[in-house]
Amino acid sequence: MAFTISFHKSSVLTSTVKILKRSLNTTRVLANKQMTVRDALNSAMDDEMERDERVFILGEEVAMYDGAYKVSRGLYKKYGEKRVIDTPITEIGFAGIAVGAAMAGLRPICEFMTFNFSLQAIDHVINSAAKTFYMSAGMVNVPIVFRGPNGAAAGVAAQHSQCFGAWYSQCPGLKVISPYSSEDARGLLKAAIRDPDPVVFLENELLYGNQYPITDEVLDKDFVLPIGKAKIERKGDHITFVAHSKGVELALDAAKELSSVGIETEVINLRSLRPLDINTIIQSVVRTNHIISIEQGWPYAGIGSEIAAQIMESEAFYHLDAPVIRVTGADVPMPYTKSLEIAALPQINNIVDAAKKLLGV
Repeated sequence: MAFTISFHKSSVLTSTVKILKRSLNTTRVLANKQMTVRDALNSAMDDEMERDERVFILGEEVAMYDGAYKVSRGLYKKYGEKRVIDTPITEIGFAGIAVGAAMAGLRPICEFMTFNFSLQAIDHVINSAAKTFYMSAGMVNVPIVFRGPNGAAAGVAAQHSQCFGAWYSQCPGLKVISPYSSEDARGLLKAAIRDPDPVVFLENELLYGNQYPITDEVLDKDFVLPIGKAKIERKGDHITFVAHSKGVELALDAAKELSSVGIETEVINLRSLRPLDINTIIQSVVRTNHIISIEQGWPYAGIGSEIAAQIMESEAFYHLDAPVIRVTGADVPMPYTKSLEIAALPQINNIVDAAKKLLGV
């Protein structure tokens, strides 16, 4: 069985909230080898545009304004108006242009200012990009990346605060990526741009300004990460946390708190939602015998639901000592009021409480 943990208690409303400020790092790589997610995405596009002249960017405010979130900063000046293209506010129009360009042999990066606006263009994403390779009997590839911020932001209410991970992951023909760290963002975006098939690349606005450690290997122009392979961010033997995007940050913070009471948690960063690295999850569950999935999206038919189903259809089911638990966003449109927004999203204490309940401590 899979249980959904919903949180509407007043204690959530009064809990301390860490306010994540949007920041713009003006130095790509700091002396201590840290990089923001924003700069990681920017450098990935820069590398691939330099490597392959077929790569170009289009979207609203991506050129002269350097991008609504400054992810495309400096690329217009470097590559010019033919490769960094400002579009009108018409997602269905420029997404269609991008898909057609991909069919003709170019490699477009189509930026949605937010994935909430991708609903205006979803016919092109699903019916044109995702299905053409199959419907052409393998004759026509569609090498395109649809990218932009996804999921809950802050104070932007119901129409700008939803996660589309489960929406797009349900469609055959798409690859769906949901990065967490700067390494994820750089390595996976480069892989997505080089991929012969359409890729939905789900970023998170609240992570753009976050800095994460990187290595010289990550900075190499040939560095790419494999699509469909998860990363174990933290080793542990008592319980497994599985998350993606902002949920990984919550999982790691909750794992740190649990460690103080002797509970060692293994934290899996999915990185890719489709294909899903179920083998890494199963191997972890076989060792820990307990699992909690964490996501900011809605519970119904979410990523956690798919993970729970695949676990119960696998050998891992026989290793579980307790049901699969899902910690998700509340099953409501996102409220605008700050206190209700906090209540509608999973918090660290929610994850800690769920883990203790699962382990019976």
